[in-house]
Amino acid sequence: MIDNKTFMIAGIILAIVIGVLAVFLASGDPDGLESTAFVVQGEKTLTGASPEDGDAEAIGSGTFEYESPLPDYSMEGAGKIGDIIALIIGVLITFALVLGATWALTSKASKS
Repeated sequence: MIDNKTFMIAGIILAIVIGVLAVFLASGDPDGLESTAFVVQGEKTLTGASPEDGDAEAIGSGTFEYESPLPDYSMEGAGKIGDIIALIIGVLITFALVLGATWALTSKASKS
């Protein structure tokens, strides 16, 4: 059996390896939420290709909007290395948030 620290480090390394591979294997054609937005906006058919100059915009009024610190999971002008750096930053931030939430929940439970 491995200890928790080794397990977490292995998980972070695995997430980064999968993410780095995804940078080189991912499709350039948007899918999922962005593709659905194009269909709803009438910019593409359900099974058609996404428009080259398409821009998925929020539909409705009073919606919450924000500017992503690393839009499209990349760093502008840095190419593939920027994608990898953005990915590593994202993995580490996600890990820190999960670890912090876990710590907060377990410390609260142990006090009661």
